[in-house]
Amino acid sequence: MEGQTNRRLNKDGIRIHDPADFAGMRKAGQLAAEILDMIADHVVPGVATAELDKIAHDHIEAVGATSATIGYRGYQHATCISVNHVVCHGIPSPKKLLREGDILNIDVTVVVDGWYGDTSRMFAAGTLNRKAERLVNITHDALMLGIEQVKPGNTFGDIGAAIQKYAEGERCSVVRDFCGHGLGRVFHSAPNVLHYGRWGAGPKLEPGMFFTIEPMINLGRPETKVLADDWTAVTRDKSLSAQFEHSVGVTETGCEIFTLSPAGRFHPTWKS
Repeated sequence: MEGQTNRRLNKDGIRIHDPADFAGMRKAGQLAAEILDMIADHVVPGVATAELDKIAHDHIEAVGATSATIGYRGYQHATCISVNHVVCHGIPSPKKLLREGDILNIDVTVVVDGWYGDTSRMFAAGTLNRKAERLVNITHDALMLGIEQVKPGNTFGDIGAAIQKYAEGERCSVVRDFCGHGLGRVFHSAPNVLHYGRWGAGPKLEPGMFFTIEPMINLGRPETKVLADDWTAVTRDKSLSAQFEHSVGVTETGCEIFTLSPAGRFHPTWKS
């Protein structure tokens, strides 16, 4: 029966999953969140980002899951680790040592029984300065305001509009060059989930849709550029950038977040 599930596409080309499919997403999402919970204690000044990646890689192997990113379009790491002005897709390196006050996003995607769990969150090496703390808080709250819009009958434009209104109201900018995406038994699929937009615009949300919401918010301007490695995206003005990501599913009455932190470590303030 498993091969007969999650095949229906709606008129917008977005996959509508069966109620039973939520269990698979829940399991994959929880593993991804547990990995980031575990990494949290290792994010300290002086650690190399490659060491953090190895911790994730070894745990994924130990529990018999698969990294979705190793081998994806030639990528060779279990995580993306994006420090300070790196917006996303930062490549772990033994030469990149964290410094006191650095902020970083760690993004991990695992495959469990064919289902993809995708999440990222911000970490702080040492003590956050006030400017970085403000950006992290705004980005976290922007994500959660976007998630509040996830319910049947609302639109994808509502998600983006809520994020944009809040972030820009806090004098920050929303990155336009990257977006959230559908997922399930595939890594990336329709729809593209924009983090800006107009209220009431775009496809309507329906029960059974699975996708990520992952706003990237900059302290400066929204423009980005990709470095020569073809992965690392940075802010053009070198301003700080932050990102939080959850994988969610639309239910009959609202939303289920698949990637909640079991240890309550989704926001860096768990340290305080």
